[in-house]
Amino acid sequence: MKLNLKHYKHSVGQNAQHLVWKTYKARPLFKNLHFKKVCEGALQLIAMKYDFKICELQVRLDHIHLFVEFPKTMSVSKAFQLFKGISSHVLRRNFSYLRENMPRLWSKGKFHRSVGNVTYDVIQNYIAHSQGDWSLPDNKLPAYYHQRKLAAFS
Repeated sequence: MKLNLKHYKHSVGQNAQHLVWKTYKARPLFKNLHFKKVCEGALQLIAMKYDFKICELQVRLDHIHLFVEFPKTMSVSKAFQLFKGISSHVLRRNFSYLRENMPRLWSKGKFHRSVGNVTYDVIQNYIAHSQGDWSLPDNKLPAYYHQRKLAAFS
């Protein structure tokens, strides 16, 4: 799918982002298929209400991948606020377990990347076909990922 630039009164551009966020304490909440489908539906409804275009959506066991276009007047943080806040409200309203047993549904952290550095097809293909666990044992990580102590701060 090709990304089309939008033409506005005084500008041309696009606001497409790859958004990722995790569940609180990386709990695998989406093992339950019904729970997963309700979350997907909530995210689709948020997109419709706020005029977002979801290009790709994957709900994994403990995180969400969302490739979305949103209006140029909206910031990335506002888009995260809408997706995380409203979906949390919908899921907690429908599943009493969440209200009673979890202080929050989503972690505070988030990841986003604009499409400018990576092509649309690469992101869409990655989300569509990514599977499995993100974590690697420490001994399998490349050396540049390991933390080093700086002499000035020792």
